[in-house]
Amino acid sequence: MAGIPLVDLRAQHRQVADDVARGFARVLDSGCFILGPEVEAFEASFARFSDVRHCVGVANGTDALEIALRAAGIGQGDEVIVPVNSFIATALAVARAGAVPVLVDCDPDHLLIDVAQVRRKIGPRTRAVVPVHLYGQMAPMEELASLGLVLVEDAAQAQGATRRGRGPAAVAVAAATSFYPGKNLGAYGDAGALLTNDEAVARRARALRNYGSEAKYVHPETGFNSRLDPLQAVVLSAKLAHLARWNAERRDAARRYAALLAGVPGVVLPATLPGNEAVWHLYVVQVPRRDDVLAKLRAAGIEAGVHYPTPIHLQGAFRALGHRPGDFPVAEAAAARVLSLPIYPGITPAQQERVADALRTAIG
Repeated sequence: MAGIPLVDLRAQHRQVADDVARGFARVLDSGCFILGPEVEAFEASFARFSDVRHCVGVANGTDALEIALRAAGIGQGDEVIVPVNSFIATALAVARAGAVPVLVDCDPDHLLIDVAQVRRKIGPRTRAVVPVHLYGQMAPMEELASLGLVLVEDAAQAQGATRRGRGPAAVAVAAATSFYPGKNLGAYGDAGALLTNDEAVARRARALRNYGSEAKYVHPETGFNSRLDPLQAVVLSAKLAHLARWNAERRDAARRYAALLAGVPGVVLPATLPGNEAVWHLYVVQVPRRDDVLAKLRAAGIEAGVHYPTPIHLQGAFRALGHRPGDFPVAEAAAARVLSLPIYPGITPAQQERVADALRTAIG
């Protein structure tokens, strides 16, 4: 019996293969391999999809977040509040911008940034908060906006998600996203973008991605070589045309899991924060003996995953912040229990039934 992948990128490619082939041919025929019309077309389309004024394509999601922070004026010595329950790139982008990550725990129900802890961690050097829209749903942006700090969103897992009808960058000065292949909108390699409604932020971001330059050979500040590749822009444009439908299919799949797994002893289902329309980048349950359950699922041909096994404060890269086990108990407890089940556009009810049956058996 064929296995069930965590995400099926081959099925996505089959739906866009002809459009991608035609787009690649356009790029090759044009001889324009850096920025150019394919990148501009995707930026305009993704800005419209996201209901923002500006999209700036860059090389990857980590660069997008760092450039967004720098373009918003965050830099050396500033403190930036970051949740520990995230991929390490969130904190790395803050550190690369010259700022100091100040870590906070997540709330126990949704595993999103704990706003009460954010309030307690605000100090004289605090300039910004990076809320993470985790697993496909947005953080409580209106509560964070009331704090009077710069908000730069990590929206890598939230392409198409909304909170009270508004998406990333509606409240914040900017939002950064990743087009890593497994994302809801994924490239065929690394790619990223930042979204903003602020003309000045967009202009500075475009300069920063291009060696700090708005005019050739004129470099008033230190920048990066971090430009969205035209070939990746072709892929993203082709996939963007399907994204709303693909997100709807993810929502359908999430509802099926909720029905299939309701009442299973030991399984805690994911909760959606009221006001959120999630896009279910990941379907994350919590289970006892997670590593044992994961091993049994994989032995049964179910490619489940873990997002994330080690909170940021326990990673060696941030040892200098001085945290130890027990400092963020909610995130630490979740890290031992979270289990990501296969979810992607096109997953069938039969496949989900097989996943649910295997999970029941693995829990015992």
